Amino acid sequence: MESGLAHHQPDPGLNGPMSSRRSQVSPFAVMTIIDRVQAMRAAGRDVINLCVGEPQRGAPADVRRRAAEVFSDGTNLGYSEAFGLRGLRTKIAGHYRRWYDLEVDPAQIAITTGASGGFVGAFLAAFDVGDRVALARPGYPAYRNILSALGCQVVDLDCGPQVRFQPTLAQVQALHDVEPLAGLIVASPANPTGTLISDAELAAISTWCAETGVRLISDEIYHGITFTGSVGTCAWQYDRSAVVLSSFSKYWGMTGWRLGWALVPQDLLAGFSALAGNYALCPPVPAQHAAMAGFTEASYAEGQACVTEFAAAREIALEAIGGLGWSDVAPADGAFYLYAN
Repeated sequence: MESGLAHHQPDPGLNGPMSSRRSQVSPFAVMTIIDRVQAMRAAGRDVINLCVGEPQRGAPADVRRRAAEVFSDGTNLGYSEAFGLRGLRTKIAGHYRRWYDLEVDPAQIAITTGASGGFVGAFLAAFDVGDRVALARPGYPAYRNILSALGCQVVDLDCGPQVRFQPTLAQVQALHDVEPLAGLIVASPANPTGTLISDAELAAISTWCAETGVRLISDEIYHGITFTGSVGTCAWQYDRSAVVLSSFSKYWGMTGWRLGWALVPQDLLAGFSALAGNYALCPPVPAQHAAMAGFTEASYAEGQACVTEFAAAREIALEAIGGLGWSDVAPADGAFYLYAN
């Protein structure tokens, strides 16, 4: 099948219901390794886990303090709206003014259960079964697996060192000319390469997508963790029909809190909201209340201190490349990855 799913083959030795074809995707290897690590620790082994993109410091102090308060100060911890607490969405809108000088209507911000929940919502709202969606290779494997489970056709854009491991407009156009695309996923900074799309290329890709009717999905969860003097460029600076995904997991170090957000274009608002209300009801409410404290001056300062530490680690890794004998090294513009042959 072009969607990438395995054929649905019954086991002749078994009777009764079978698993769905959509579930026959590759496991996310990071989570498989985490399971193995925890099993080894439970068995008494001393294990250092280096497999997952997780800032060491964890949540800012103001967030942790507010998290402790919400369980004892009478804060309502019942369901929020499907798109999340209005107060948090207003804080995120202020964040876009602060970092990008960009006005975003809080009504177009959806708080999600991690960026992962945002990807599921975006893909469900934007794409139908059989739609062709392009993404960079190498890239984050969960994009492919979620799209495949939803019945979309995943189309690879082979992005090597000659294009800085990021897709170019020429590549996207060539694919679209062969058979029309419904969507394109970009990530900047990218996992696992750490590379940024240049502002000029992002502007060109965004404009082309808007004009062509190809839905752009922009993964911006590593914004702020950059080493170029910029926090990153938001796709909404060029294309308000794009879906922008971000998260509290990386810059704020709140991985296990499971909070992300999406900037949702007007034409997807109703569908995205209906889907979110059905499959999640709402994001984790205690985490939402605590996350509002992530936009204090102290919390931003802690985030920047983490980026300074990442920058120092990056220099150590870059200096070691010659001795390691690595080649085709991706420019480590951001995130906390170094990708090489």
